[in-house]
Amino acid sequence: MQILKIDPRALNANPDDIRQSKSSPQADALLLATVKAVGIIQPPVVSQQADGGNGYLIQAGHRRVRAAIEAGLDEIDVVVTDAATDNGAMRSMVENIAREPLNPVDQWRGIERLVALGWTEEAIAVALSLPVRQIRKLRLLANVLPFMLDQMAKGDMPNEQQLRTIAAASLDDQKEVWKANKPKKGDTASWWQVANGLSKTRMFARDASFGDDLREAYGIEWADDLFGPADQDNRFTTNVEAFLGGQQEWMTNNLPNKGTIVEVNNWGQPELPKKAERVYGKPGKGDVTGLYLDRDGKVQSVHYRMAETKPAKGQTATSDGADVADDSATAKQRPDVTQKGLDMIGDFRTDALHDALARAPIEDDMLMALLVLAFAGLNVRVDSGAGGALYGGARFGRHAARLFTEDGRLSFDMDTVRATARAALIDVLSCRRGMSNSGVVSRIAGEAIGADTYLPNMGDEDFLACLSRQALELAAAGAGIEPKARVRDTRSALVEHFAGDASLVHPSALFAPDPQEVTALLRHAETAEEDHDGGPTQQEDAEGAVADDAPEGDLHDHDTAYGIAAE
Repeated sequence: MQILKIDPRALNANPDDIRQSKSSPQADALLLATVKAVGIIQPPVVSQQADGGNGYLIQAGHRRVRAAIEAGLDEIDVVVTDAATDNGAMRSMVENIAREPLNPVDQWRGIERLVALGWTEEAIAVALSLPVRQIRKLRLLANVLPFMLDQMAKGDMPNEQQLRTIAAASLDDQKEVWKANKPKKGDTASWWQVANGLSKTRMFARDASFGDDLREAYGIEWADDLFGPADQDNRFTTNVEAFLGGQQEWMTNNLPNKGTIVEVNNWGQPELPKKAERVYGKPGKGDVTGLYLDRDGKVQSVHYRMAETKPAKGQTATSDGADVADDSATAKQRPDVTQKGLDMIGDFRTDALHDALARAPIEDDMLMALLVLAFAGLNVRVDSGAGGALYGGARFGRHAARLFTEDGRLSFDMDTVRATARAALIDVLSCRRGMSNSGVVSRIAGEAIGADTYLPNMGDEDFLACLSRQALELAAAGAGIEPKARVRDTRSALVEHFAGDASLVHPSALFAPDPQEVTALLRHAETAEEDHDGGPTQQEDAEGAVADDAPEGDLHDHDTAYGIAAE
């Protein structure tokens, strides 16, 4: 065995090399960047040609040789060995199988060693063909307790969200939590319990309405969350009291005309004045705008108007006319949920669905399936080369633009793809009643990702007033409350019961779709079979689907398409 310097262009490829599939462009780019930065660290292994030639045959290191040629190196070191009897087949197999990427802990230790030797983060990123942000994220492991690092080095890694929470905590806090959750020898760690014990409420700068003047006045210092998405402001503070104080002062200084600050209940919902009627559409001139802080500390607005009750001629107005109607023996039978209640359910579902799409764990294959569902929504209109009066390219174009570089080349990482997919799904899927309703597909999507867990508590006066006597009594029975003689008393008992830790989610608000609606949606699969059997054209299929799904009269009624019963 000897080491020679030789022109890489003079080396011959081994036709029996075990790696026949092409490597990925990303892997080749990484190797080329490394060769340009530090040269070839491990010399390729070669042997003299067995057919009597004077050349050398590559036994191991074909990609390194190609990278050296592309990097313009005139000479490289090679290790010359005797040719194997099997032409290096076993040696090539063992070398490729034995290779394993470094785990994040070993990568971090290697980076720290390079930094100690004088390498900058930017230089390391260029040499390893990694984003500088990734280098800084790995360096956050310096904030992790050494005992946890030892566990991670065994291959037992937390997910990115858990690692972010752990790295943001102090070493003293990590030590206490690790002491309580340290796994037994040979077991894996319960990283979710560790992260849960170290989690602190974060208030993000992107949610702050106040400026630097109030930030300095309240002593707020932003910390940067390097694990967050690269395309948004990830600065945060754990000084919740100061953050909320700054938001409150900003609201006080920026109240609109006829504006007021409203309180919120335990679930972050605005508490409107008594007899106030919430305005869900465009507010009028006489309506009041209320500002409040939601659960995330964001400034939100709500519009409402004060109801004017006019008693009938010769009668005295009651404090609760709806209850009189409920108690009347001759009252008309009410549906379980009123139109307003259905509107509120649509809002609840949509907000819960959007929260789940933004924060719930979703696998990549599920994201792709949800995108297919989203673009099948009733509220989606997209410009298409296949024909038809379809619109909406501008809205989705801004998401697609995030996947391109400034010079128009397609370039993205998986984190950007995930963030863009979630943002597009939020723009598409909706359960709100009206033109934006996506139909049954939004219900299917919500059930698939567990959006039911994001639904708010509906046990308040506003929503319970939308329920019939029968529905209220069913809710009371489910909560272990004896129904009262008067509807008003039953409702009051439910409001009091759900004002604590208990939470009410009305069954009609759950995302599980009606099987008949799903069946109606599945009818569209028949058109694909007809295309292969000499059936009608795509245009005829589309016209037939509209005719089958739409009710008589208005073909654009979103509440009745896909077999949804009209109110």
